Amino acid sequence: MTGDHRTAPAALVFHERDEAEDLAAFLGRQLRWDRAAAARLKADGEVVAVFTRPARFGVLAVRPCRLREAAVLDVTVSVGALLNAFDGEQGAFTVPEPVTGPSWAGVLPPRGGWSPVAELPAEEVRGAAAAVVAEFRARNEGLPPRGRTRSALDAIAEEVWSRPLPGTRLPLRAVHAAHALGLLRAPGPVTLLERGSWLRMRTPLGSTATRGGGALPGLGVTPL
Repeated sequence: MTGDHRTAPAALVFHERDEAEDLAAFLGRQLRWDRAAAARLKADGEVVAVFTRPARFGVLAVRPCRLREAAVLDVTVSVGALLNAFDGEQGAFTVPEPVTGPSWAGVLPPRGGWSPVAELPAEEVRGAAAAVVAEFRARNEGLPPRGRTRSALDAIAEEVWSRPLPGTRLPLRAVHAAHALGLLRAPGPVTLLERGSWLRMRTPLGSTATRGGGALPGLGVTPL
């Protein structure tokens, strides 16, 4: 298990019900990619950060949400159990029992010390995500039936998703993950930041981050 209960609250009550509903949608998108997904919850005040690692993208995602009351919490839980514990009427999540955390949950992006690298319009970033998804699908569909193997798909995916977002060093896998998890829906600029070997794309709804500019170890790279 990564993290432990330190006077952990029985439930996280959100500042606005809409924020709780949006987190529920974020968790649902996460489960689409990995039914056994885990999330690390970190709170030390009036904001809880929900860290996940969407399967096949090779990046970390974080969704911060405001709480109605300050909480102190650091625990890794099942995404499915957390989603099942959602109370839409109250805008709250009951904190489920902790699980044995996956290795990624122990190596989170730094909390501070980030340096801004670039600022891009959200429309431009969404356009880049849509274009590369369309290319991946077209190349996938262009393979002959006998050639549509896992290794062939992984080779296309590695070539496509490892490319940088134009004008930056951020791999497109981080852009696609943000798009798939709904982090690019809000208007406003997208900020690219760096700290050491970490690269991070911050949106008004959350962030995706990679280490060393590539896929984090231990995952495949074929988004389907």
